[in-house]
Amino acid sequence: MTSKTSSGQLIVPSSDKGIKVDSSIVAKAYREEIKVKVEALKKKGVEPPLLVGILANKDPAAKKYAEWTGKACRADGLRYDLRIVDDPINVEDTIIDANDDPRVHGIIVYYPIFGHEESFSGVSHDDYLRDTISYKCDVEGLCHLYRTNLYRNIRFFDYPRNTQKCLLPCTALSVMKLLEASPGCSDSSRPIGQKMRGKIVTVINRSEIVGRPLAAMLANDGAEVYSVDISSIYLFRNGRLEKCEDETTETCVRKSSIVITGVPTKAYRLPTHWIQPNSTVINV
Repeated sequence: MTSKTSSGQLIVPSSDKGIKVDSSIVAKAYREEIKVKVEALKKKGVEPPLLVGILANKDPAAKKYAEWTGKACRADGLRYDLRIVDDPINVEDTIIDANDDPRVHGIIVYYPIFGHEESFSGVSHDDYLRDTISYKCDVEGLCHLYRTNLYRNIRFFDYPRNTQKCLLPCTALSVMKLLEASPGCSDSSRPIGQKMRGKIVTVINRSEIVGRPLAAMLANDGAEVYSVDISSIYLFRNGRLEKCEDETTETCVRKSSIVITGVPTKAYRLPTHWIQPNSTVINV
């Protein structure tokens, strides 16, 4: 593993052994850009952007994620305010208050809160809360506007000027950035929508937070993507979804040069003998 070389590569492949990618090296350039912009704001007398975190569950992982968020924001010069909501039923009001507060620039909610419990609107209540966040404050790219634009492959929301990019789901986007930095995964010389043409990818997870948006983003960049979940396999290709009746997780992985796992359990193990030589594997 090396830092950026004279050839511009962040990650240098090895001919005789696997390379463990340090994601912090890939993230460094983006974090430095944030710091520069924050400092420029301060010189103009403008306060740094404020991110509001909303925590309304007792999940230790969610609490830890909230702590990491605050630490990362402070390291990059951003402001962070964690708001703990004792009764989950009050989360909607907390989101609306943050939406309407001109001092707030971003909102992140730590899920799950209600899990798959249905809401009055018919979707799960957590999905309802995601859609309650204004697109102006949504830093996760999961509200209705950004989500539907992703699945329609609409990249800007100010047509025809096309000066304001749609936000993309943040965890899935981080995987895309890792692939862009990894040799042989994405060809930056090709036009938008074709950078991963010819690549076969397997994504093991189809959650609405990570797996499904990631599969769509990969397919929007030209890849053929096998989306594997506990009960089904689908192929994302050219904006279409095809059910794969004859495929297994093993057959998908064996034909893929990129494999991404996002199974939310420590007990899951992907058999390494399925993975082909010179493949790129990312565990989310």
